[in-house]
Formats: sequence, structure tokens, C-alpha cells
Amino acid sequence: MEIKSFKKTSVFKGSLILMRPPNLPTAAADIVAGAAIAGFFALGIISKEAIIDLMLLIFASVFLYAGGVVLNDVFDLKIDAEERPERPIPSGVVSLETASVLGGSLLLLGILLFFSCNLYAGFVSIGLAGAIVLYDSLAKHHMFFGPLTMGFCRGLNLLLGMFVLGLPPFSKWVYMFIPIVYIFAVTLISRGEVHGNNKRNLIFSGVLYLLVIFFILFYNLKETDVLILVPFILLFGLSIFKPLIKAYHINSPTNIKKAVKAGVLSLVIMDAAIASSVSKWWVGILILLLLPLSLFLSKRFSVT
Repeated sequence: MEIKSFKKTSVFKGSLILMRPPNLPTAAADIVAGAAIAGFFALGIISKEAIIDLMLLIFASVFLYAGGVVLNDVFDLKIDAEERPERPIPSGVVSLETASVLGGSLLLLGILLFFSCNLYAGFVSIGLAGAIVLYDSLAKHHMFFGPLTMGFCRGLNLLLGMFVLGLPPFSKWVYMFIPIVYIFAVTLISRGEVHGNNKRNLIFSGVLYLLVIFFILFYNLKETDVLILVPFILLFGLSIFKPLIKAYHINSPTNIKKAVKAGVLSLVIMDAAIASSVSKWWVGILILLLLPLSLFLSKRFSVT
């Protein structure tokens, strides 16, 4: 009985590892930032129904993200068996069949929750799920289309947050390009996680980081209180550029992994900066509160 119980615990923990718990709050942050862009927090009185819809979108996004990263390991079995044999699937902790069912079920659950919010979100979530599977199975092996597809997934996730009040004005859709560019940069950095030697990617990613910061600062400048936005931007810049510069000077897999980890977790700060530029300052603080949770989980689970 004790052996059986231990085995069950191992499978459960292995499944959690596959779902990358530290990354999940970043998916929730995208949704809240998207809702802020749509004007959700500018409403005089937020109805109970609107709050429920926002929560549905948050949980749906988390499930979709979790399903995507689980399936990523499913498709990476052969590569991980050589490069990261300690991962749950190649190590035998979680079977390939179990991981496949888990990943597919999480994607399906996420789509259903998006539909339960509204049809617009539901249909866009099908596109997001398709982009996730495309990245996991094919696109990630391409130097350009891999980062682009991953960024597109994040852009759609931010867009889904805008659907909390129904179909958002198309003028708001431009914001989805922020996570597309940002995640393109982070994914480029991750190309050196195993072997290092990716200084060219680091330079290009640094330029893309600057573009993201300039867009957040200046796109909505007339309606933004810069004094409120600047602290978010400074925190964001420090959190992404410090590990990036270190990885450039000492271009080792360890430092590159740290730069990738910082890039992923700093999505929360980026979303907080976006929200504070289009909505109330306290919305940015609300999103920022997700960062300690991500950092806490990152000490117990892998980010990449």
C-alpha cells in the first residue's frame, strides 16, 4: 500500500511539473491586462455577472496554458530523452499516454470555459488551442516561425481578456502585438538553453525588449499618467535586462536559462505596466501581486 501511494504521489507531482506551475499566473495576468484594455475596470459598477465572466476567462486561460506545456513535453519526448532525461515523461514518472490525455483534457476544458463566457471568446480560444498544438508539434523547430507562433499564442491570450465585455473595438487589438514581440524575444533567448552560444539572439532580443517598453510608454501617452507608469516600466526593465546582460557576458546555458526564466515571469510585470497605462493604477498593483506567487512556485518547479 505504501509503495502504491508513493507511486501515485510521484505521478501527481510529475504531472504538476509538466504543467509548469510558476508560469500559470502569467496566463492569468494576460487576461486581467486584457480586461483592463477593454475598459472593464473603468466601469462605474462592476456587476456580479461581469466578475464571474472575468474569473471564467482567467481559469480558462490557465487550463489552456497548462495543457499547452504538457503537450509540449509529449511532442518533445525523443529530444528530452537525450537532453533532459530527468523530465517526467522520459524518466517514466508520467507515461506518454497519461501526459497526452492530461494535455488534451486541459485544452478542451479551457475551450469550454471560454465558451461559457461568450461565443467570441470561445471561437478565438479554438484558434489559440490550434496555435498551441501547431507550436508544440511543428513550429517550435523553426528559427523564425517558432518564436512567432509562441508570441502569437500570448497575443491571443491577451486578446481573450479583452472579450470579457463582449467583442472589443478593433482599435484595441493592436495591444496583442506587445506580447507577440516580447515572447518572440524570450523564445529566441531560449534557443541557447542547452548548448549556450547565442549572443546574436540575445542582442536581437534586447532590441525587441526596448521596442516593447517604448510602445507601452508612448502608445497611450495622452491618456496615461507617466508618473504612475514609470515605476512599473523601471521594474520591468530591470527584471528582464539584468539577467539578459549577464547571459551575454557569460554565455553559458545556466545564465541563458536564468534570462529565459526572468523573461517568462516578467510577463506579470509587463501586464501590470500595460494595465496601469490604460486603466487605474491599482489594477497594475493587482496584477503585480501574481509575481510573488510565480516566484514562490519557481523555487519548487521548473519554469522551462
